[in-house]
Amino acid sequence: MLVFFLVALSILYFSHYFLYLSIVHFFGVGGIRHKLALAVILFLLPTSFIAVEILARRTTHRLFGWLFFSSTLWLGVGLTLMVFFAFAWIAWGAASLAARQPNPVLFGTFAVALACFYSAYGVWNAYHPRTIDVRVLIKNLPPAWQGKKIVQLSDVHLGHILGANFLRSLVEKANAQNPDLVVITGDLFDGADGRLDDLVRPLDDLRAPLGIYYVTGNHETYLGVDRAYAALQTTKTKILTDEMVVINGLQIIGVAYPDRSLSKDVAEVIRKLPAFDPKKPSVLLYHNPSRVEQAKVAGVSLQLAGHTHKGQLFPIQFISRLVYGKYYNGLHSESDFTIYTSSGAGTWGPTMRTGNRPEIAVIRLESAG
Repeated sequence: MLVFFLVALSILYFSHYFLYLSIVHFFGVGGIRHKLALAVILFLLPTSFIAVEILARRTTHRLFGWLFFSSTLWLGVGLTLMVFFAFAWIAWGAASLAARQPNPVLFGTFAVALACFYSAYGVWNAYHPRTIDVRVLIKNLPPAWQGKKIVQLSDVHLGHILGANFLRSLVEKANAQNPDLVVITGDLFDGADGRLDDLVRPLDDLRAPLGIYYVTGNHETYLGVDRAYAALQTTKTKILTDEMVVINGLQIIGVAYPDRSLSKDVAEVIRKLPAFDPKKPSVLLYHNPSRVEQAKVAGVSLQLAGHTHKGQLFPIQFISRLVYGKYYNGLHSESDFTIYTSSGAGTWGPTMRTGNRPEIAVIRLESAG
């Protein structure tokens, strides 16, 4: 963890050094005082993010929410600015090679303007999740499940920024789909902002005749799994902790996310479930799409996952793809196994979404024979 923390800090501050060099170059910042002031600002911006992350677990004051929003938002804006500055360097270099003596201010101004517009879109996008229809074929699907809808909510990240009103808007969109079952595949919570039971109260407005089921994600382990469970037990949501329920012949399996620094063999957990039958159709709720081979070995028909946010901010999706392979997002079917990895409905860190859309997945089950 110490090595990871040091690497993350190095990347964070060196990226701001790149911003410093870009601003100095494109806008001709001169003089020791001006350069020093710029350096101090670009040092304090990422430092403020670290500070609010530490304080986030120790305060619930409303004013802190605005500080949290601003400092975390800068990470998204700063990343976007880096991307457009990189393009500006390439364009300016190409123009210089063409011996056209380009004016660097013009390139810098375009980079900043485009970064601002794209960041503004990213904030708007984060608050407007879409519903996406997903058709899944399952072998030996019980007739009672033919054409039924499962709404998947993942990575909502309720906390200092996204609160009960945001969840209420998700519930309204979910209800508009007339789901038969609703599943929440982890990271429902992000941090403490007032009473957690107040945050999740809108879940009681979900209309799903076959129930609402929840499994933890990695952020619940940071928050405290017991706190998350205590809040959800005040609602009609059913918590699945390495256990299974059978609904009209379909096995619904919920595997909790492992505690920090631990790992979990999903196949072993499923094998130990009383009455689990790998020959019968099943749906696995597991937050992370990294245990796909274990799910296959166990005989799972469909896995519903999240976690990746599809990168959340451009160009992080390329890193997510590198880490999780093709399962980092979307629908993938292989023989009798299918996985759907949702891009998630909320945000972590910056309340921004660029390069992807937040979503509520509406999964329609159909028989594969």
